[in-house]
Amino acid sequence: MTALVEPHVRYWPSWAATVEDFGDGPMDGSGSWQLAAPPVPSEAGCAAFVQMTELTSSADLDGTRVPSTFSWITAGEGGPDEVIGFLHLRHALDDWLLAVGGHIGYSVRPAARRRGHAGRALDAGLAQARGIGLARVLLTCDVDNEASRRTIVSRGGELEDVREGKERYWIEL
Repeated sequence: MTALVEPHVRYWPSWAATVEDFGDGPMDGSGSWQLAAPPVPSEAGCAAFVQMTELTSSADLDGTRVPSTFSWITAGEGGPDEVIGFLHLRHALDDWLLAVGGHIGYSVRPAARRRGHAGRALDAGLAQARGIGLARVLLTCDVDNEASRRTIVSRGGELEDVREGKERYWIEL
């Protein structure tokens, strides 16, 4: 069953397979944008990635980050520890997140899509948001991302507007 887990190097084999599966595509919710180079799909690369998520979720090193929680999406199909994607819950919104980023970013690796994982991961992310006291959350998706749109709307997302090529949806918790 789809679940969210705390990033940890013990997941490195399936994390590496997930990174490779994304290729040059966006790994929304992963935090990879914070790296100077693409993540290296190895045990050492995974360890560096985990360290980055720990560091950037617990500290605002340069005055540009809000408190956040990084999670990895697991499938349970190839074993309970099979990483298939990423979810990032931002505890607050700055100007950029309010305009185009939102509270929750997530992605499922291409090989694991169309099996309901994104919706179940989003449900778990919404539960995390409730757990930290948020009353409503903003989610965004590219205007041409029909799958993400359907996932957000099926969880109660109400379209507010479109900004910079992103549809902005609010979900009441």
